[in-house]
Amino acid sequence: MDNVRHMTRDAADQDGSDTPHEDVSEAYVLGAVMHSAQAYNECALLISHEDFRTLPHQLIWKAVSGLVASGTPPHPVLVRDAIEKQGLLHRVDGGNLIIKLGIDTISASMAEHFAEKIAESARQRRYDRHAFDLKDAVDRKADGDELAAIVDRFQQAEALRENTGRGPAHLVASLLNWEEFFLTDFGAIQLLPGKLMGPGQQITLVGDGKAGKSLFTQEWMWRMATGRPFLGDDPQDPVRILYLDAENGQEQVQERFLSFGAGPRAMGELRYASFPPIRPLDTAGGGADLVALVKATGAQLVVIDTVSRFIGGPENDADTWLSLYRHTLLPLKRDRIASVRLDHFGKDKDRGGRGSSAKTQDVDHVWELAAQGGGCLTLKRTHTRTGIGPDHFSLLRQARRDGDNWMLGGTRHVLMTYDQEPGEATGLAAIPGTVEHIIHALDTAGVPNDTGNRAVRLKLADLQVPGSNDKIAEAVRRRKARSEMPGFDVSAERSADRSDGRFPETFPGTHPGTEETPGQTFPGTVAETSGTPPVPTVPPSKRGNGEGTPDPQVSEDPLCTICHTPLPAFRADRGYDTHVSCDPATGSHPDRPAHPHEDAHHGAA
Repeated sequence: MDNVRHMTRDAADQDGSDTPHEDVSEAYVLGAVMHSAQAYNECALLISHEDFRTLPHQLIWKAVSGLVASGTPPHPVLVRDAIEKQGLLHRVDGGNLIIKLGIDTISASMAEHFAEKIAESARQRRYDRHAFDLKDAVDRKADGDELAAIVDRFQQAEALRENTGRGPAHLVASLLNWEEFFLTDFGAIQLLPGKLMGPGQQITLVGDGKAGKSLFTQEWMWRMATGRPFLGDDPQDPVRILYLDAENGQEQVQERFLSFGAGPRAMGELRYASFPPIRPLDTAGGGADLVALVKATGAQLVVIDTVSRFIGGPENDADTWLSLYRHTLLPLKRDRIASVRLDHFGKDKDRGGRGSSAKTQDVDHVWELAAQGGGCLTLKRTHTRTGIGPDHFSLLRQARRDGDNWMLGGTRHVLMTYDQEPGEATGLAAIPGTVEHIIHALDTAGVPNDTGNRAVRLKLADLQVPGSNDKIAEAVRRRKARSEMPGFDVSAERSADRSDGRFPETFPGTHPGTEETPGQTFPGTVAETSGTPPVPTVPPSKRGNGEGTPDPQVSEDPLCTICHTPLPAFRADRGYDTHVSCDPATGSHPDRPAHPHEDAHHGAA
């Protein structure tokens, strides 16, 4: 490098600077960028004109910036001309400083190293000025609010510098390289596990409290971070994930992950921040906090649970969500960091998430999670930019209890399937408490299609199959409606033996231990959602107690619950289960029920 000559310490000292090492670094960088646009672009990622100590150096840097931005290769002569056109040549010693720096130069590849020194020195000077301002305010007896405002302004300015980049280099970097762009097969890009989003995309998952958004997302992220399959998707390489949680207590989080099968040595690349003390993400300071946390963890995907907990502005104000995007989501998207933010439904579910419609304008996909009862969920995509991937999933949430605790590894979300082997319950028929499950249980037990409500209730109690009265009535109606259809063969035999096995614990809400936590339907959620209907209260079996005692004849007509004789049809249709003359409070009844026309008279009254 014959054309490279290092500036000596003596030369720097002759410049009269109090900090010669700073001036040396600045001189090296300015000499390099005046000869190379590449050197400028690399240094501009680290520093701006404000980071130079002296005004002459700042002036030269801005002149080079103008040349590079216009597409003109920089050169000391062109820099001199640009400054002369501004009438500021006297600020650079009549142009002599430009000539001097242009001669005493270094290679372009070395410029970035000295730019880092300039950036660090500039940062120290800013903190020094901040400390002086703070000390001056203390000397003036400023109150706490004024001191806090000084600190906040300084932090906001530092965050803005961190997020907005340096000079035009970061702007130039956003220009597409057409050759590389058209060689990229975006259709061949592999979606992340679960096929709900692609790498670098940003999505919103919306749902109400009954849907279990956090539970679903926590399992999804754990499986993604550990390289496990999810929703029928093939396993992929683990993804580094940062989960921000300001919604769920740590005891709930532990309970849930254990129920997934996780543990201290089975968390993979998942990094979990519980109630992190970051500033609102719709401010520059909050955005800087999150970006710093992302860099510290090396995250490739960020989860925000729930987004309303991480903003400072009003939810119904569009400016809040525009600020969230500008300060937080845009820096993540620029760095190809994917994000999932959880949100609540508004009062009108048809209008999507709560708050301003501006919150959905910046995301790639909006998914809505809804509970259908009995552990069934639907996941529907309502907005999309790309259209890549499925638009709808039918899901089944499964969980098992082990005593009073959730069974380790017993909780999962799976795709609902409808391929059925003979005698096997799948889909909704596999979900206790649903009409389909009741119908399947009756079919399996050989109960005739035209069996009435009372006999069905007795049989379900015998089989220990749960179902509310309205579900049982609907199941009876459907089975009677199909009894006239040809080709459906159900044995007329009725099972006379009580089932030995108890109701399978396929999901929360069915274990006897749940009485201690009413309403708890899956790990870590108490009294929030309606779970599986409990086993209905039914009359005791009429089976005899001695050997050889035959079952009583079961009538298919509705019976009075007091005297156990048939009810008039018009009274049963109106929802009554006793005669007018029978007293439910005492259980007393006359020797014979009242005449039907008397019932009709009293019923009308």
